[in-house]
Amino acid sequence: MAYRRLLVPLTGTAAGEAALATALMVARMWDAHVHCLHVRVDARDVAPLAGEGLSGAMIEEMMAATERESGQRADRVRGLFERFAATVGDVAIATSAETALKTDGPTLSFESIAGREEDIVAQQSRLYDMAVVPHPEADEDVSSSDALHAVLFDSGRPVLIAPRQAPATIGTRVCHAWNGSAESAAALAAALPWMHQAEARRILYADEYQRRGPSYEGVLAYLRWHGIEAEATLFKPMTKDVGAGLLGAARDFQADLLTMGAYSHSRLRQLILGGVTRHVLENADIPVLMCR
Repeated sequence: MAYRRLLVPLTGTAAGEAALATALMVARMWDAHVHCLHVRVDARDVAPLAGEGLSGAMIEEMMAATERESGQRADRVRGLFERFAATVGDVAIATSAETALKTDGPTLSFESIAGREEDIVAQQSRLYDMAVVPHPEADEDVSSSDALHAVLFDSGRPVLIAPRQAPATIGTRVCHAWNGSAESAAALAAALPWMHQAEARRILYADEYQRRGPSYEGVLAYLRWHGIEAEATLFKPMTKDVGAGLLGAARDFQADLLTMGAYSHSRLRQLILGGVTRHVLENADIPVLMCR
């Protein structure tokens, strides 16, 4: 069991290069292909948003300006990719799937297409083993990270959220956050390749985190069926914050990967009241593998 195809949506943010470096670290572990996808704004999508009261000429000018800005942004993102690729000379740039399949070792590719970013990224992710997404920007509300949430909710695939800076290691010490939910179970299954390769594994659980479902003892038994030995540790919320307690427990274990289910409660409830998923997305400084 291995990850062979990774999708990296790139938007030109400062965190994009860290996501690329993280994805390449994963690709080196499994000789995988990393496909970088940039979705340009389609100027035709602007017209319905223009509203009434604008002349045809004004709408055309708005569309032309959108097209120019979208093209300039696409050029910047391609430049980021090319600069990154130039620093990893031992990794081949694949111009097609056939080229990547015939190449030994990890490969990279880039594509820029027009459309609605959240729709395109979620749909494309469905035929990849995992999406590796940039960390939400520090000055950007995590609720506005449309591509990230689209992949989580609409792709059916695992999502690896890269840290703000590329990690030194990934997957050598793995923590899995277990709360008995279907989302946590999906993340556990997606984490099995990591668990097999890790030097140490720990299941994190807490009474305040647990939902209706199997307990951590069942997780340990499930992993043994896969030839994986792990330990389980109870963590405590920090100042009544379960997410902070979870990240603290991962740090105590010196984990370089945290795997977990996402949005066991509704996303709306988490956006209004906060929640474990939201806290982890905003504050994690290690790679986090999530499944919804």
